[in-house]
Amino acid sequence: MPREGTGPDFIEALARGLEVITAFEPGRPAMTLAEVAAATGLARPTARRILLTLGELGYVRAEGPGFTLTPRVLDLGVAYVRSQGLWDIARPHMEALSAATGESCSVAQLDGSDIVYVARVAVPKIVALAVQVGTRFPALQTSLGKVLLAALDPTEADAVLAEPTRSGLTPRWQPSRAERDAALREVRARGWALTDQQLALGIRSVAAPLRDGHGRVVGALNVNTHAAETTVDELLGHHLPLLLTAASDISADFARLATVPHVTRTAAS
Repeated sequence: MPREGTGPDFIEALARGLEVITAFEPGRPAMTLAEVAAATGLARPTARRILLTLGELGYVRAEGPGFTLTPRVLDLGVAYVRSQGLWDIARPHMEALSAATGESCSVAQLDGSDIVYVARVAVPKIVALAVQVGTRFPALQTSLGKVLLAALDPTEADAVLAEPTRSGLTPRWQPSRAERDAALREVRARGWALTDQQLALGIRSVAAPLRDGHGRVVGALNVNTHAAETTVDELLGHHLPLLLTAASDISADFARLATVPHVTRTAAS
């Protein structure tokens, strides 16, 4: 639990507030005070004070007998994306990739054993699972996640995958340890990843890594298709080369951004 921090600088009240926000998981868009207290392990008076504080700050609102998050919570995630510069750098390349393939494309990063979408250009198609910035899926069953996991040291990947998913989704593919390791070795060898309906029926995608100026993988980019519309041969023969070019261009732009001098302005005293 976040409240189990150590050291004199740990702020328990802040940890409790963040814990209340993250208690609103998929399938629980609204919760009563009692449900929030039970989900977080907080005493009801403590949970009530936190909810009222979050309400005054605009992150929570009372709705009927319970509470819901407000869109302002998205500001916390958007601040992260903006601080990374990923969206500004990736957007024009993603838009061009989406136009060339006629498909949606996304950028994701690892968070525990899940991927979290941090940027997306979508086309209006009916898909099995709704995706938006902030959506999380189990990493191993996605092309994006395979790329990110393959970039880790095998020992680190083991530790990451030992963490339980927080996506609320049970994927179709449940590999053995040997199958998982073989899949990640294949991704490391070829430099890109394919997933064919391993997360959910009808979802087929291919992904490539995004690197910074030091060659470190900082994210992954994918093209997502519907299995009924796009064959594996078309995905690999047409979409993959375009994806690899876009990922290379984004990585180059990301590396160039890191070399730009940053000027810090201080207020006049």
